[in-house]
Formats: sequence, C-alpha cells, structure tokens
Amino acid sequence: MKKAIVSILAVFFSISIFAQIKLPTLISDGLVLQRDKENLIWGWASPQEKVSLTFNKKIYKTTTNSAGKWEIKLPSQAAGGPFEMKFKGSNELIINDILFGDVWICAGQSNMVLPMERVKEKYPDEVANDNYPQIRNLFIPTLTSLSGPKDDIKNIGWKSATSKDLLSFGAVSYFFAKELYEKYKVPIGIINISVGGTPIEAWISEDGFKGFPEITKTIQKNKDTSYVNSFRRSFVSNSKPEIKDLGILEKWENPNLVLNGWRRINIPGFWEDQGLKDLNGVVWYRKEIEVPENMTNTPAKIMMGRIVDADVMYLNGKQIGNVTYQYPPRRYEIPQGLLKTGKNTLVIRVTNNAGKGGFVPDKPYFLTVNGQALDLKGDWLYKVGEVYQPNTGFSGGGLTAQNQPSALFNAMVAPLTNLSIKGFLWYQGKSNTGNPEPYDNYLPALI
Repeated sequence: MKKAIVSILAVFFSISIFAQIKLPTLISDGLVLQRDKENLIWGWASPQEKVSLTFNKKIYKTTTNSAGKWEIKLPSQAAGGPFEMKFKGSNELIINDILFGDVWICAGQSNMVLPMERVKEKYPDEVANDNYPQIRNLFIPTLTSLSGPKDDIKNIGWKSATSKDLLSFGAVSYFFAKELYEKYKVPIGIINISVGGTPIEAWISEDGFKGFPEITKTIQKNKDTSYVNSFRRSFVSNSKPEIKDLGILEKWENPNLVLNGWRRINIPGFWEDQGLKDLNGVVWYRKEIEVPENMTNTPAKIMMGRIVDADVMYLNGKQIGNVTYQYPPRRYEIPQGLLKTGKNTLVIRVTNNAGKGGFVPDKPYFLTVNGQALDLKGDWLYKVGEVYQPNTGFSGGGLTAQNQPSALFNAMVAPLTNLSIKGFLWYQGKSNTGNPEPYDNYLPALI
C-alpha cells in the first residue's frame, strides 16, 4: 500500500511541475525576436494540454507532448512593434512590448562582459544623452552545467538602452548595437552570455568535441558527481590563514602612525620599475594631502586609475573601498564628513601575485569635490608589508566548473538554441594564450 501511494504521489508531482503554462525566462516583457525569419515559440505545461498563442490578431494552437513540452512556429514578421503575445492553457500569460529586429548573441570572456559603467568617464556624452528604447539587452548571469545541456536560463530581464539601464550594457555590444541601429533603423536585441577569464573549451558543445578524445573523456568524468565532489571536499579547511602582513598587524592605515622605514615612490608606476625587483606580495602606499575648507563637508570621490592586482584604500584611517582584481577602475566614494580641512592621510594597501605590481600609467589619479580636483600623482611613501614566497610545487589544483569543457555551453548556450538570430559576436582568446596551438581546431569546433 505504501509503495502504491508513493508511486501515485510521484506521478502527481511530476505532472504538477508543469500544471500551468511556463515560458522560457528569455520570453519575457521587452523581448526582441528575429525579423524576416520563422520564430519558434516554446514552453512547458501538463502533458497533452492544449495551448494557444494569440498574436497580431491571429491564434496559433498546439498540444503538449508526453513530456509536457510544446512548440509553436510563428511565421516570419517584418521589423517593428511593439506587440503583445497572449498564451492560454489551464492558465493565461501575457508578454508585452515585443519587438522584431535583429538579434545577436554576444559571447566570450571579460572584454565582452565589460559594462558601460566601467567606461562612463571615457564616454560621458553617450552616458548622459543616448536614448535608444529599441536597443534591448539581455544579460545572462554566469551558469555552469557539467551534467549536460539545460533547457532554461536565469536572467534579469530585457533592458532598454536608456539612461536608467544603459550602464549595465556590455560596452562592446552596446556600441555595436548602436551602430547597427543607426544604420538600419530596426530594433536590435543583444543577448550577452560572456564570462570573464574563461577558455574557449567551456563554450564548445559535447558534440563539437567529437574529434577530441581526451576532452570527451574529461566531459564524461565530469558527469560523475562523486568525482566532482571529491575536489570540493579536498579544499575544505576550518583553519584561518596566518596573517603575515606587517601592515595589518601594525595597523599602517593609522593616520598617526610613526613612520619608520618608509621610502619614496612615484604614482603612477610599477614598483618593479622603481627598485623593488621581482617582488610579489603586499606594498603599502601613503600620502598626506592638503584639502581646502571648500572641499569638505560634502560627498567626494577619489579616482585611483587601475591597480595591479588588488587594493584596500583608507582615508584618515577609515576604509573607503577595495577591489580584488586588477581590471576595474578604482572609483571610490568618500562619505560626507570624512575629508577635513587641512591635512588628510590617504593609505593604499596593494597586493600583487605575479608580474609587475602597482599603479597603471595613463590613468586618472585625483580626488574630486564639486568640480574641483586635487592631483594625486607624484611622490608617495611606501613600505613592504609582506613578501610572498615563490611557489615551487604543485598546489593541489582544483576543478573550476566555468573552465571545464562544455560547461558554459550546456548552461548558457544550449537553452538558446531554439532561437532564430542574426548572428554571433565572439570576443575571447586571452585565456588560451598559454597554449595557443589547439585554438586553430577549437574555433571551427565552436562554430
């Protein structure tokens, strides 16, 4: 009897998962569909459920299959909109503000992710004035799957290139879309599925690796959850790392610190070019700045260019910001009341793991308040807080899901394969420069 009840419940719950019409998350308000091509509209409901789509005064009908999936082919449409779609089954869904235009999938690594927010100082006119409600962006957050292709994604909704949302657009994809829009005057849809620091192998499907037996073997191993979990278990540790940075132990951010052993250094510039040869570790920078009364008691901002690799920044002993990797511009807000008339102490803890550490030249370095600026380039003081020991052995490795073959294709590309699109933008390669030769074969496999 118990087994029978369990079986009945299992059947009930498997049917109730799709008891109502469910759409892929990309089919949502603000959607852009490809013009001049047949478009497949799909979703899920209960098995054998009748589903109808009302669009542009026409009704399209279908019935779900035994797995609860349904598809409707929408005839080719000219560019334009906005339109509404009404879906009806046991429930009713309405999707508003649909446009037909050209749809581009933008994929790759960090250079494709880089948002307009990161380049707003370089393009102030565009940020202030651009208003293109028919350029739409769908950004897919990082998702991975080692087990195989997925049928849906997560998203934060379609956004328009207007002042409210423009800063969230990828910069490369936005300027590409803007140029196309101004040339062809049709809606442009951008689907950004990029993930920083990822190799091309992660974006290639399992089918694309048919001619790569070693990679195929890796894909099969990664499908074994016990194998994958063994990596996670090996890196669990309850012990806290020992603090060796003298700057943290002795609180070098203190504005009243007695300065023993501090030397002069220039910002911008790398410390390897200024006497600290081959040093990977932590270097603290310090500068006293004179602030006039009319720049105090109001919110301020500090621009410290770009720092290799990570930094923590303090003003008058209070932390005002930190960034954990080298690429973002350092733009930190200074709370009202922290700047004071006269002497102020700025301290920056810089961590570098490889290559040259320090402050990248040809970037902005200043403090700004109400349109006034204090130049922060020039002489600073520095002191080494910690020197990292060279890594002479294998550290134990690990398994980073987003770098595994097919992991990003499965989770971020496979759910899009029903779409009709205009084309792809591919901006990737840096993560493969350590072993470039196979790229000649990987790129055709990707395509």
